[in-house]
Amino acid sequence: MKILAFAASLRTASLNRKLIQQAATILRAVPNVDVDQADFREFDMPMYDGDLEARDGIPAGGREFIRRIQGSDGLVISTPEYNGGIPGALKNAIDWASRTEPIPFEGKPILLLGASPGGLGAVRSLWHSRVPLETIGAHVYPEMMGVPRAHQAFDDSGRLQDPNQLSRFQGLLLSYIDFVRKLQGTS
Repeated sequence: MKILAFAASLRTASLNRKLIQQAATILRAVPNVDVDQADFREFDMPMYDGDLEARDGIPAGGREFIRRIQGSDGLVISTPEYNGGIPGALKNAIDWASRTEPIPFEGKPILLLGASPGGLGAVRSLWHSRVPLETIGAHVYPEMMGVPRAHQAFDDSGRLQDPNQLSRFQGLLLSYIDFVRKLQGTS
């Protein structure tokens, strides 16, 4: 099983990059799980513009994003919260990817995670991110996890410090893998 994992943040020191790194480390320890950990900058693309698409097609970053989604069995996305909602770069990537047939998200199991320095842990972004993904046919895992006060949540090595939070995170990732296997009919 191959899982595409990325933080939907362009910032180098993103808390969501730390969270997705922790997720990738946990997932790599699961038998028969291969993790394709991407840097969201690999999917650089302009704002979606129908005229641009008609003239030039899907940009290179969008084509790479589509290729990596198509090559995966599921996705784990850690997203920041921008002004109470989905980051523009993530929404833009979803919009570009939805312009190909078949839509690469269709039928893909997705786990949404988030981290923020605020007290809600990016949960508003998680709910907003579900909407376009479910609209284009993704199977968004019912449980999500936001890490509040994430600027204090990680130790110097980037590992979640709170043992209860880490245990919940590990359990969520393993449950998600079971979900992917059930959808594949391999459980």
